[in-house]
Amino acid sequence: MDAKNNERLERAGFRVGDAAEFLGLTAEEQSVVDFKLGLSAMLRRRRAAYHLSQSVLAKRIGSSQSRIAKMEAGDPSVSMDLLIHAIFATGATASDLANEFAAKA
Repeated sequence: MDAKNNERLERAGFRVGDAAEFLGLTAEEQSVVDFKLGLSAMLRRRRAAYHLSQSVLAKRIGSSQSRIAKMEAGDPSVSMDLLIHAIFATGATASDLANEFAAKA
């Protein structure tokens, strides 16, 4: 949200903050959420870049298309292990994972 909208909301009596503040997340918890969302985005990008359908990727990892959709959407029910497994199934290496997050640090 831009500053103009924030000011308008605050004048109307609303308090503007972020999701971490609203949920009362610690810095460590926020880092885990950010990391997991980064994995979800990486999976989505790699799958699209290699022209893999969600169904094809699901078969590679023994899962379902709907589970892949949940992974890419950052659904909290998806484990980081499964996300990483799916990323590796797109042909990624451990170096690819490290480079993805080193660039954001």
